[in-house]
Amino acid sequence: MSDFFEELKRRHQLAAANAYPATVAVSDFANNLINWLFPEHTGQVMADPVLLEQYGRQLEIQLELLLQPMQHQLPASAEIISRTFMNKVPVIYDELTKDAEAIFQGDPAATCLYEVIRAYPGFYAIAFYRMAHALCELKIPLLPRMITELAHARTGIDIHPGAVIAPWFCIDHGTGIVIGETSVIGPHVKLYQGVTLGALSIEKSMARSKRHPTIEEHVVIYAGATILGGDTIIGHHSVIGGNVWLIRSVEPFSRIYYKAEHKFSETNQE
Repeated sequence: MSDFFEELKRRHQLAAANAYPATVAVSDFANNLINWLFPEHTGQVMADPVLLEQYGRQLEIQLELLLQPMQHQLPASAEIISRTFMNKVPVIYDELTKDAEAIFQGDPAATCLYEVIRAYPGFYAIAFYRMAHALCELKIPLLPRMITELAHARTGIDIHPGAVIAPWFCIDHGTGIVIGETSVIGPHVKLYQGVTLGALSIEKSMARSKRHPTIEEHVVIYAGATILGGDTIIGHHSVIGGNVWLIRSVEPFSRIYYKAEHKFSETNQE
């Protein structure tokens, strides 16, 4: 047991030297930010404009406190990065407003935008992605991935914070969606459950290369489709049917469907 405890001691010392914020604190910040932007998210309303402004300042301080333990890994001070991130929040809000509208327009079952923001897993996952992506652009390690994994755990939707996703993004149902780190998705794209935008098997040395597909604007990808490879481009206004497997590009306005070949045998039982 002595060797085991020495190993634990070494691991804890290493973690202390490379500190990251607690998961609970990260979750609190992410949910507080979304609720500030969209009170429908939890139903906690701040009607006083002064209170709203004060809350924004509190969020900036909350982020700064999250970043302070990892200061030696940051490209600038925690204070500057926090302020820079908060200056990005109006853009995040604008894009999420468009995403919510896209989900509402794209799902006949949606009764109102309030329902989309409060109850739809697609909106929740996109909201956490957009927040995490903004942090990723600021070269903050690990924290963006922690945020998207919170959404992944809750919704089953796995979006890497490094992916580039334009607004008017609609996720319908969503469970099982995987969007890889170097994916690029244009505006007005709709994904159904089980879609994978992944990489072909490559060496670890190629981790910084373009490994995931590019999806151009106004593309619909139905449930269970798998699209792989950094050179794969799905042309604009295309429809990719359910369960399709693609490792090559398709032209704009394409319609790609899976055709199964079934062979049945009958056994007579007396």
